[in-house]
Amino acid sequence: MAVPPRTTSSTPAGTTGSTMPRRQLGRQLRELRTRARMTTRTAAQQLEWSEAKIWRIETGQTSLRSLDVEAMCKIYGAPEDLVAPLAALARETKARGWWTSYSDVIPEGFDVYIGLEEAARVLTSYENELVPGLLQTEDYARALVAAARPGMPAAEIERRVQLRLARQQLILRSESPVQLDVVISEAVLWRRIGGPDATAAQLDHLRQVCDLPNVRVQVVQSESEYHDGMETGRFVMLEFPEGAMGEQPEPPVVYIEAFTGPVYLDKTPEIDRYRAAFANIKAASVDARAIIEDARASLV
Repeated sequence: MAVPPRTTSSTPAGTTGSTMPRRQLGRQLRELRTRARMTTRTAAQQLEWSEAKIWRIETGQTSLRSLDVEAMCKIYGAPEDLVAPLAALARETKARGWWTSYSDVIPEGFDVYIGLEEAARVLTSYENELVPGLLQTEDYARALVAAARPGMPAAEIERRVQLRLARQQLILRSESPVQLDVVISEAVLWRRIGGPDATAAQLDHLRQVCDLPNVRVQVVQSESEYHDGMETGRFVMLEFPEGAMGEQPEPPVVYIEAFTGPVYLDKTPEIDRYRAAFANIKAASVDARAIIEDARASLV
């Protein structure tokens, strides 16, 4: 399968919907609460909200009204000149990203990830079981979705596949394509997903994307010794660009797709550990091209 030509994406860089504003607002409100030496319970009591609502706000999982932000700023004793910018940011949390048109098939919590992915400058990923979603072919993705969800209606399977393909514009768009640095386990290349034809097409596609200037694919060979990926399992680290006015980028996030739902890590010690783990995994890996070609030749 040939790599599609680079295009001006229908989901251009910067179309992040409400995810990034929600995340930025939540982080700043959390910092204000912490400086005020106020617990989530105390804040919730004063605002007559639940602690769960405070947690959802601070983790960027819900939009906010500007009036709510003003109320939070008041009880946190926020500087007067900060209230208006935060209230304006609250209005941005109502924006809708392109992926909301797929809301009927997006798993719970995954819309947050799509928004972060859309805003990212660099994605670094380790995958030990499957070809990463951003590098999957249509037939490979369809086979995975169908196998993982027996009995799912064909129309819903197709919607999920098309969502996955739409996300791939991140690496193909002509304007500011995301930098993708992936390490996969060699076993992924020998796994037969969707039958020989689908597997062959997936390997062909994977080999071709290796030549994209913004994509790097490496493989940890089966005979390798210990590396940190054996303990971390699969993960993605997302790093973000500077703001339009040169302000500091959002802190990185590590995303883990757990069986029971997504996990997001953003504390500095957590990021540092995963950054070190990825460096260790890369040190144990080699360029993917020759190994992909060997796996593809085995299908002939």
